[in-house]
Amino acid sequence: MGGNGLEIRELECFLVLAEELHFGRAGERLYISQSRVSQLLAALERRIGARLVERTSRRVALTTLGQRFLAELKPSYTELVSVVARTRAAARGVEGTLRLGFQGTADARLMGAIESFQERHPACATEIVEIPFADPFGAVRRGDVDAAIVLLPVAEPDLVLGPVFSSERQTVAVSVRHAFAGRSSLAAAELAGTPLIAATDPAPAYWREAHAPSGPPAPAVRTLQEGLTLVAADRAAMLLCRPTADYHGRKDVVFVPVDGLPDSVLGMVWHRDGETERVREFARAVAADAE
Repeated sequence: MGGNGLEIRELECFLVLAEELHFGRAGERLYISQSRVSQLLAALERRIGARLVERTSRRVALTTLGQRFLAELKPSYTELVSVVARTRAAARGVEGTLRLGFQGTADARLMGAIESFQERHPACATEIVEIPFADPFGAVRRGDVDAAIVLLPVAEPDLVLGPVFSSERQTVAVSVRHAFAGRSSLAAAELAGTPLIAATDPAPAYWREAHAPSGPPAPAVRTLQEGLTLVAADRAAMLLCRPTADYHGRKDVVFVPVDGLPDSVLGMVWHRDGETERVREFARAVAADAE
């Protein structure tokens, strides 16, 4: 753009120079000569009508106006780059690989969402990975997966909670030798004196409490299989949603429905810095499948 408009190259040059505070290093990062850096800066300063950078033989520094310009320009430029990237991705369609983590069971609703997503975006492959019961958010934070389907609640400031779905009645898993094993259902109050297996760290305390309300001391586990093994040994009981209970059924464990507990609910989460067009499109598929 000419005249009084904006020249993106001038803005890029200013941003890099503001980081490096060195014309030579700025030129190296931009793959241009040091003199070209000076030319672009001078053109921007003429367009602005004031000096943005002070240069002496000893140092390069931003003027007060340059500091203010940098503070306001940087987030706007970052968003502009993101807009271009998102539009380019939309123009090309959703491609590549979407890595999905899941807790407990990849049930019919999740598989239905994956199938819908694949039909709409055949150029994007999906990989599904089970994540540990006791680490619902770690895989997303580490970048091992692009998004994860996890048990709620989620109160992590660095994560986005997307579509919520698959609300299911809770059951309590007990040994076939347990006093509850012959019951057709239980009231929540009857669990007050029953040790309930919880998750170990790094699951947050609020998340552990939601899935094993405070009661008598009980073991803590990292995986569902560890928990069910302890249940089978009659060491404690464990709360599980109905589909997970059905999936992990075994002869030495009984799953008894519990009345009066909040339903177990799944939600899709991803990192705030890791939102891509693939993630957004899968979130739409999950939301549509949950309707």
